[in-house]
Amino acid sequence: MYEQLKESICNATLKLQTHNMAAYNSATLSAIDRSAGIVAIKPATIPIEELRPEKIVIADMTGNLSQNILKPSPQLQTHLEIYKHFDAVNSICNTYSHYATMWTQSCNEIPCFGSQAAEYFYGFIPVTESLAKTEIQDDYQANIGKAIVKRFEKLNPDQMPAVLAASIGPYTWGKTAAKAVEIAIALESVAKTAFGTVMLNERQKPISLEMLQEHYNQANTANPWEASVS
Repeated sequence: MYEQLKESICNATLKLQTHNMAAYNSATLSAIDRSAGIVAIKPATIPIEELRPEKIVIADMTGNLSQNILKPSPQLQTHLEIYKHFDAVNSICNTYSHYATMWTQSCNEIPCFGSQAAEYFYGFIPVTESLAKTEIQDDYQANIGKAIVKRFEKLNPDQMPAVLAASIGPYTWGKTAAKAVEIAIALESVAKTAFGTVMLNERQKPISLEMLQEHYNQANTANPWEASVS
């Protein structure tokens, strides 16, 4: 069952590898079938080059597995927390891509300096609060998801399809697995150019609101999120 969902995860995960976004098998991708109440996610121990649709793990929304031999990625509980609160999100990707992870480990938001970033992200790419000791020791993976959800209390996850989990790594999402991966690739590119911009001019100001709106609206007029910017 759920062959199409499984195949979409396999194909999108291989694209991550093609773009050097999944070094040492470190990327995780999931997708949800909300009507069925199930989540499909990459298994924990299978190298990406050996990934096949039949090896994708199926779980319900409480994390219970459905006739799986392989263990799911430990990120399952994090993804479930995001799915429970972001109703329009159908796929989630987390990686440890180099530049996005550097921003994450420095606990700094990624500024929106130019049109490239504005086409995907409406403003600064946010970073979560660091987890407390008790949050790390108890339900660690679920608490990562809760920290992400908390960071978006005043943000629109449709207009900002990415977040930096402090000291952990970047997360992106979309309507499909392919879109979540596309945004992950875009995030890494934006993180790299933002890093270079800061190196050249540490006082560089973010893109103007007018230019941000112009480029975001141009790129997202036919976007499935149908986001409007006032």
